[in-house]
Amino acid sequence: MTQARALTPEQVKRYSRHIIMPQVGSNGQRKLLDSKVLIIGAGGLGGPGALYLALAGVGTIGIVDFDVVDMSNLQRQILHQYNDVGQRKVYSAQKTINSYNPDINVITHDLWLTSDNAKEIINGYDMVINGADNFPARYLVNDACYLLGKPLIDGSILIFDGQSTVFIPGQGCYRCLFPSPPPPGMVPNCAEAGVLGSLTGLVGSIQATETIKLILGIGDSLSSRLLLIDALSMDFREVKIKRNSECPLCGDNPTVTELIDYEIFCGLPAGNEIPVEG
Repeated sequence: MTQARALTPEQVKRYSRHIIMPQVGSNGQRKLLDSKVLIIGAGGLGGPGALYLALAGVGTIGIVDFDVVDMSNLQRQILHQYNDVGQRKVYSAQKTINSYNPDINVITHDLWLTSDNAKEIINGYDMVINGADNFPARYLVNDACYLLGKPLIDGSILIFDGQSTVFIPGQGCYRCLFPSPPPPGMVPNCAEAGVLGSLTGLVGSIQATETIKLILGIGDSLSSRLLLIDALSMDFREVKIKRNSECPLCGDNPTVTELIDYEIFCGLPAGNEIPVEG
């Protein structure tokens, strides 16, 4: 039997507020230190998710993004600062995360997420936080996570509205909730419609909390529940969701058994690259 590694004196001090919690303790903190979480998008949702996971001591955090920091990002994307404008987002994110906790292993994936590389990248992690803001990327990440048996902690935002849920393989997936994407142009993205910057912190923090709960195996996750947030009225509503037996991915007779062309699936011209966060 392999003996559990001991926490260092510095780790005991850093994570002391976790360790004194009966739901976490030293064993739970070691689980966090040994866990690997992939974050899709170093933007509005990925930022607070990454920072709170790093502060919690999640030992390995992967960041997928193939964009550079733009001035317009600074309204909400807390991984980046003014002097980072023009830099690759993954490296700006890595620098910021390690400035909070230098012991975190930050793995950068400075690339487009595609049907050819998604499974290889995601397979190296225990679970995935999705901060993508477009439909091709959302369906791609959902399908890859299901096919690999990885939990997916999902979130999205637009203007004053946010939502979050957790997809556990075998208990439903994004396609059960949204069987098909809307026609191109029907739903604007944040660049077109705008978003309240602080709302990204709220939803991203919920995603981080759900991730930590899954790692520790505590509490009731948002699996089978969709949390809806109206920031204007500060109204929180919950909608029950369940696995669809007719789902083409996780249903009783699946027709999607491999990753597909998600641009064509979403009604976009073939050959487009899929960004993960705008």
